[in-house]
Amino acid sequence: MPSSKASADTALPLTLELEDFKGDFSFDALFGGLVNELLPDFKEEESDSAEGGDSVPNGNLRSVSGTGTGGVPLFPAVDELLSLFKQSCKELVDLRSQIDTRLQNVKKEVNAHDTKHQRTLGELEKGVDGLFDSFARLDSRISSVGQTAAKIGDHLQSAESQREMASQTIDLIKYLMEFNSTPGDLMELSPLFSDDSRVAEAASIAQKLRSFAEEDAGRQGVTSAVGAANASRGLEVAVANLQEYCNELENRLLARFDAASQRRELSTMSECAKILSQFNRGTSAMQHYVASRPMFIDVEVMNEDIQVVLGDQGLQSGTTNIARGLSTLYKDIAETVRKEAATITAVFPSPSDVMSILVQRVLEQRVTAILDKLLVKPSLVNMPSIEDGGLLLYLRILAVTYDKTEELAKGLQSVGCGDLDVEGLTESLFTVHKDEYAEYEQASLKQLYQIKIEELRAEALQQQPEITGTISRAKAAALTTSPQQQISVTVVTEFVRWNEEAISRCTLLSSQPSTLAANVRSVFTCLLDQVSRYLTEGLERARESLNEAAAMRDRFVIGTSVSRRVAAAAATQAEAAAAAGENSFKAFMIAVQRCANSIAILQQYFSNTISRLLLPVEGAHAASCEQMGTAISNVEGAAHKGLLQCIDTVMAEVERLLSTEQKTTDYRSPDDGVIPDHRPTNACTRVVAYLSRVLEVAFTALEGLNKQSFLTELGNRLHKGLLNNWQKFTFNPSGGLRLKRDITEYGEFVRSFNAPSIDEKFELLGILANVFIVAPESLASLFEGTPSIRKDALRFIQLRDDYKSAKIASMLNSIMTES
Repeated sequence: MPSSKASADTALPLTLELEDFKGDFSFDALFGGLVNELLPDFKEEESDSAEGGDSVPNGNLRSVSGTGTGGVPLFPAVDELLSLFKQSCKELVDLRSQIDTRLQNVKKEVNAHDTKHQRTLGELEKGVDGLFDSFARLDSRISSVGQTAAKIGDHLQSAESQREMASQTIDLIKYLMEFNSTPGDLMELSPLFSDDSRVAEAASIAQKLRSFAEEDAGRQGVTSAVGAANASRGLEVAVANLQEYCNELENRLLARFDAASQRRELSTMSECAKILSQFNRGTSAMQHYVASRPMFIDVEVMNEDIQVVLGDQGLQSGTTNIARGLSTLYKDIAETVRKEAATITAVFPSPSDVMSILVQRVLEQRVTAILDKLLVKPSLVNMPSIEDGGLLLYLRILAVTYDKTEELAKGLQSVGCGDLDVEGLTESLFTVHKDEYAEYEQASLKQLYQIKIEELRAEALQQQPEITGTISRAKAAALTTSPQQQISVTVVTEFVRWNEEAISRCTLLSSQPSTLAANVRSVFTCLLDQVSRYLTEGLERARESLNEAAAMRDRFVIGTSVSRRVAAAAATQAEAAAAAGENSFKAFMIAVQRCANSIAILQQYFSNTISRLLLPVEGAHAASCEQMGTAISNVEGAAHKGLLQCIDTVMAEVERLLSTEQKTTDYRSPDDGVIPDHRPTNACTRVVAYLSRVLEVAFTALEGLNKQSFLTELGNRLHKGLLNNWQKFTFNPSGGLRLKRDITEYGEFVRSFNAPSIDEKFELLGILANVFIVAPESLASLFEGTPSIRKDALRFIQLRDDYKSAKIASMLNSIMTES
């Protein structure tokens, strides 16, 4: 920007241009360009003043006019700068006006261009819309032309197909006319039908001709009778000749197929199979191939099968050997089928159909022949003996053959059987056996049970000791029961093992849950019957021993007016009867214990094995539980009767001991008033010793509520028996003390019963004994202390030896009156 320095009175000639504001504009640079020309003069003057010593302190103020001391201006260029700034402002205003004018012009030009642009865009949009419409019409036209071309192509293709069909029809008619010659005359046929290299083509044409002739004959069947007669007569000749030719051609192909099969020429076999597939969809060829397999026509193969499975011993070789033989045979069959599958896949166009026929033939012929030899259904009327295996042998062989045949079926299924239902076909092979399976299983279990019981009886008879003397063999057997006659947990375990084996067969042979539940229930019911019957009969035998002991005990009861020798002999026999009763008691307790163990085994078996098989079927589990409850209840009923007899046996011996050992002087000593005897009486000692000895086995054999009920009943009977015994004696005070000692002894023993009610009764007996000890005048206080014993006390007071002399009766009457 050019500028010149002028005097203070003239304005600075400034010219600001628009270029100065373009680009990277800086106000500092613009301002510096305006004032830098004036500032150097001021800087020089200020420098000269500083050299002359005129310095102005920093703190002094200078006037706006730029004058200082002595009238010298401090900033002489102020006026020039003011003029410069004013001029600059004026030029800037002019520049802004120019810019505004130019901006207005530019806006007008932009609006004009924008209007023109909008007009152009509108025209372009109209053109584009028209272009799109043109494209749409063109596309529609192209589509129409394409459809027309496609229709033309379809017509052409249809026409070509019709032309080819017409040509083929003409050829077929020509061939048909050849076959419509004299019946049976096939010598003048076209070379096509006699050329071995064109057998496939000849077969195809022959099948078409036969189909055409048969369809035409069918159509003619609904026309007029005359026309039908004329048409059918000609078509019958053609159809007969075609059938004859097809049969001849098929036989020729089968012969070639067989020859190639013997030479293992798979390519030739495949070619023949493809041609034969045109005859009845190849069914005859498939069946012919399967029927010609050696395993179906070679008698030696069938004989070897039976030899592999049964060996030289036949069915008596055992299920293990039969299972091993079946596994070997079925592996050989599966391997043979697998090899045939490879050939079939390479030869036949539909190998799955051939495999279906082959597997069906294997199961229906080869496997069925083996099953007929193995599964000979025995008679349920004349059952085979156990020495010959019994019904169990048949059932075991049935299970083994079913299991192994199922494995074979799965193996054949994995090889490939087409649409053949291998599982259903295999099931059908065993239908005749499975229909009556449950009956045979029950009959087998009954047979095993019967044989087992007979064996036990035979063993008991063999081990029965030889007994001579006055006691017969039957009585001795009842009194000295041998272990073989007693209940055996081992035998019950064997029953369960039989049943478990039968249940495993039920699970194998029953495919449906409902059928399985029904079979399991019937088999388990057999076990319930067996266990219930065996245990009940065992308890009854033990009860018979108790009855024999009771009869023997009653037989040697004698009166008081007998000789000493007779009494001694009777006492000896009574001792023997008591020993027999004790042995019978112990034997019955052992029987009850074994019954409990057997029932526990039965319940555990039901819980572990039977329940899970019955739960899926509604009502089956509950019904079996009810049946088991009934069976156990029958056993418990027999045990309850026997336990009551045991109590009778024990109490009979207790009463015998009391009657023989309890002396009158025990409770009425003539030395009353001297030092009392604090020992229990001999009768008490003998009774407690007997009870301790005989009940030892009861404590071990009985458990839970059975034990509690038995001991409570025995305690009540013992309490009653002791009361009855003591009422036979009279008591003085010393005898009362002796009685109280006996009661203490009895009470300490019955505490082992763990029966609070019995303990309470014997505690009251101890209190009751005080009626013999206290003075007559103190009896009233005894009643007041324990009113619950009043009834028994009144009866016992009468046993005091001073009852009459002390006039206790009148005293008691006054006491009762006052109360």
